[in-house]
Amino acid sequence: MSVLRYTIPNSFTALSLLLGVASIVTTQLGELELAAWIIVWCGLLDVMDGASARLLKATSNFGAEFDSMADLVSFGVAPAVLMLNAGLQLGGIEYDTGQFWVLVVAVAVFVLAGAMRLARFNLASDVPSTGWFAGVPITAAGGGLISSLVLVLIHYPDIAASLPLRLYMPVLMFVLALLMISRLRFPKAKVRKSKAFNAFQILTIAGVYYCGITRSWPEYLLGMAVFLLITGIIAGRVSRDS
Repeated sequence: MSVLRYTIPNSFTALSLLLGVASIVTTQLGELELAAWIIVWCGLLDVMDGASARLLKATSNFGAEFDSMADLVSFGVAPAVLMLNAGLQLGGIEYDTGQFWVLVVAVAVFVLAGAMRLARFNLASDVPSTGWFAGVPITAAGGGLISSLVLVLIHYPDIAASLPLRLYMPVLMFVLALLMISRLRFPKAKVRKSKAFNAFQILTIAGVYYCGITRSWPEYLLGMAVFLLITGIIAGRVSRDS
């Protein structure tokens, strides 16, 4: 029974890792929309992984390290490859040009920052838990923002064509990389004292699951990702709660 207890959350982690690889392969095959949805599904599994580990009291050092490895693939490498190919297919960036290599550097920096962010998080795993992250988590940057942004650009090709994506895409990746390795406080999704805030968290997660399972309303996913990113950074600056 003890083995099964640890197997359940680790199975969610393993599936998320495999889906991350599937997203990379799917991107390389030119199916950007499906690849982006797969990253969203990785996010859903990441929530189930953490929730099941806490519910079953099955947290472990192995689980923490395994989860970080899966996160690097699913929310670091996969979104980076997706953004690179989105630049070629949606952003009008031509292969082997200066703009292409700038985007290559930007996505590489994003992956590097994500790896550093996860390594720093693991080093602090023995410190008593608080309600805040140090820096924006890779799941929010890669799993929430990049995947939903690509989905919206695919769904609205006229808007995508009217934007200077060749400039915006690398800038976005550099900014997200800086936010991940920063020391900015960013709130964790956990039970708080405010019932209204807890209800908001539940409704937000329910909405994300609905969109992910039905592959609908990427606008909601992008809007919520941007809203949570901005409000989370502001909350970290103005709040002194632990």
